[in-house]
Amino acid sequence: MKRGYLFLIGVVVLTLCCGGSVWGDIEYLAVFMEGQKVGYAILTRVVTGAKVVTTEEVSITISRAGIPITINSSEVSIETSDGKPLGFKSVQDLGLMIVEVEGTVTEQGTINLTTRSMGAEQKQTMEWPAGAIMAEGLRLLALKKGLKEGTEYSAKIFSAGVLQALDARIRIGAKRNVDLLGRVVSLTEATTDVNLPGAGCIVTSSYVDDELRTQKTVMPIAGMRVEMVACTKEVALSTNEPLELIDKMFIPSPQPLDNVGSAESITYYLLAVPGANDFSIPSTDNQTVSVKEDGTVVVTVRPVSAPAGAKFPYKGRSKELLEALEPTRFLQSDRKEIVELAKKAVGNTKDAAKAAGKIESFVATYIDNKSLSVGYASAAEVAASRQGDCSEFAVLTAAMCRSVGIPAKVVAGVAYIKNFAGVQDRFGGHAWVEAYVGGKWVGLDAAFKSAGLVGYEAGHIALAVGNGDPEGFFSLVNSLGRFRIYKVIVHKKLIVRKD
Repeated sequence: MKRGYLFLIGVVVLTLCCGGSVWGDIEYLAVFMEGQKVGYAILTRVVTGAKVVTTEEVSITISRAGIPITINSSEVSIETSDGKPLGFKSVQDLGLMIVEVEGTVTEQGTINLTTRSMGAEQKQTMEWPAGAIMAEGLRLLALKKGLKEGTEYSAKIFSAGVLQALDARIRIGAKRNVDLLGRVVSLTEATTDVNLPGAGCIVTSSYVDDELRTQKTVMPIAGMRVEMVACTKEVALSTNEPLELIDKMFIPSPQPLDNVGSAESITYYLLAVPGANDFSIPSTDNQTVSVKEDGTVVVTVRPVSAPAGAKFPYKGRSKELLEALEPTRFLQSDRKEIVELAKKAVGNTKDAAKAAGKIESFVATYIDNKSLSVGYASAAEVAASRQGDCSEFAVLTAAMCRSVGIPAKVVAGVAYIKNFAGVQDRFGGHAWVEAYVGGKWVGLDAAFKSAGLVGYEAGHIALAVGNGDPEGFFSLVNSLGRFRIYKVIVHKKLIVRKD
């Protein structure tokens, strides 16, 4: 899940760093997490005739178990001088993989979209979200609304990073003294609520001067405080102090758990931390969720067994299942190398449960470099590099399942870890797969199997289910730090003795 932190932060930064601010030709901001400088953002605005080109760049470096990971992202918005969208470009450098997305907005209200990654190019058409604006449109809206205390307004902000319009609500507050790297300045507070796909509402507080220039933005993400502060170029681009996230990635278990792999089911009792009552957990074939009157969320994980005799490839008409067979930009199930690996893993197997199990076991041994330095790779890239951690195991497993006709999704959540990098008895951010076999979504965990464990078991709590895109990790990242597990009940399998 390591890359999910960075992707979420990067998207929020790229969406909100202008924040409706009226900024000049170029602005620099330093990015801090928990008080440590981890990166920078650069904002540029160029006006040529009736066209305005706004570029927003962000670079963030963190550390996990002493291994630094850097994510670089940028978005370019092309608009008319009155804020009408004309086009955009997004570049996401995810470590091993670079994804470029370019879009042109037509007069008919559609987007001609081109996506490039791993030497491949894909073209498609999608609808422009009605009423959505980009950087210049947001700047003009902020100018129009002004800074009178109590002012409130809404906007749909199009993000090229997630190809969606994000609903935002801006509220103008009072003036207050704000520390800007040792310099205290009187600024107006503007609070922005942004609904991110899969993550719910992200609330940021921005502090702007009388010319509406944003001087500081503060946002809570995954229980951490993330800040952006306007500064000189030299300060923004100065040496980073990568934040060690190993402790931030885990939730303490109220008790040590033994032999999790042999449990029939496990029931977890969760409580939201103060101020985080809006987190949600999905019910799936493998877990049921209920909420008690006192706000306790009760999650019972009972892994389903794959029924024998089910056939593949899937030939039904369910929209959900057909979508779970489609190739995506991170699950390139139609790529030659993925198809060949899947055929090699499955062999002559005709049973869907056996085929899914063989793919899980194949991926468990195929990825032979369990690297913590990979940002977030696609299935095709994992097939080529044979390295990564849980998210790389998951995307390759899901893509291989899809390539042979077994619907599959990538799950983001937390899983019980007995010992990892010196951390004991914790639930850590994790990714695995659910494959549709014989009418049930069955859990597969090649990463756990690679570590000598049983694979998917009751120690897994799902927080989001998706198509392997980094956006699917929003819920995971936003949920970490928002709840605690205060009680765990392990239900062992009954052993019937035959005397």
